[in-house]
Amino acid sequence: MKPRATTHLLVDTLRVPEIAFSYGVREWEALVWQSRSAELMAQLYVALDKADVLAAAPAAARRHLTIAKTIADKHTAAIESELIALREALEPLGMPVVLLKGAAYCGLQHHASLGRLFNDIDIMVPKHALAAAEERLLWAGWLPSHTSAYDQRYYRNWMHEIPPLEHKHRATVLDVHHTILPPTSGIKPDPKDLFEASIPLSGNLSFFRVLGRADMVIHSACHLFFGEFHKGLRDLHDLHLLLSDFGAEEQFWRDLVARANALNLALPLLDALTQCNRLYHTQVPARVFADLGRLGTSPYPTFLRNWLFEHALRPVHTSAFGWTTWLAHRAVFVRSHWLRMPLPLLLYHLTYKVFFTK
Repeated sequence: MKPRATTHLLVDTLRVPEIAFSYGVREWEALVWQSRSAELMAQLYVALDKADVLAAAPAAARRHLTIAKTIADKHTAAIESELIALREALEPLGMPVVLLKGAAYCGLQHHASLGRLFNDIDIMVPKHALAAAEERLLWAGWLPSHTSAYDQRYYRNWMHEIPPLEHKHRATVLDVHHTILPPTSGIKPDPKDLFEASIPLSGNLSFFRVLGRADMVIHSACHLFFGEFHKGLRDLHDLHLLLSDFGAEEQFWRDLVARANALNLALPLLDALTQCNRLYHTQVPARVFADLGRLGTSPYPTFLRNWLFEHALRPVHTSAFGWTTWLAHRAVFVRSHWLRMPLPLLLYHLTYKVFFTK
């Protein structure tokens, strides 16, 4: 019998968990390690459990998946506790605080947060309030984790966030943004628009806000397609879940295209929708692809972009990873810096990092 191809085993299983009934030990082993490398192990647990497939897994695979789900549940509880601590630190300033990415999914109790590992918390505050917010956070125990003069200048002058903060007791990492993209990228969405379109949460988290639905999807798309892809499959899975939920309303798609056009971010959104559709079979109206294709054009050939994303969006495991994937990951690393900075600044930054960083 010809061995089953395992390159897309994880994505195929997340999409149709019932196919795991046919897996042998080799496929289960590859599936577990692919999901671990992609930080999707707990999400895989959730999908398999929902489809009643988990009981069919070998004992070792079931043990790994169960532990991952337990860890993810602890992450979720910890995030909820950290958000309460952030509220106590920042509420006296009377400014809007927007939760981004995983923290937003958690605050909304959206199913994109189920089984998700939280490596850090991302928030966005108005730029004019950054200094006051940072001072309040320092007093509450969040200290800078990047203390070199160059790193401080890099973040404060060129990036869309201050240097990451880490809590001195709990080791929680906090990223405080003032917009959604580095100003040096050349694309400068007006943060005022993002705050005005943001939505307040309810209950204990009513102090916080989240981006509007279209902005939330566009920001997640930008975060992935302006960055590196080491968590690409995880971030794309988040987008698939958001789109599958929000996209049930026809108006959402009209708002999404209009918003991407207004923010000049049609191309990363098109890339995100294309890859979501290719890998997770996310349902996207054909006219949305057509509209975004007219609004967002790339100087690079379509076949080259397709090859790059197809290889970069693979789990970093030998069952899916080869030299072409290694090459694609290096290419998207260079691409992420190219998109973030103009060439003179990029050369200066890389020169410093290569020759002056220990």
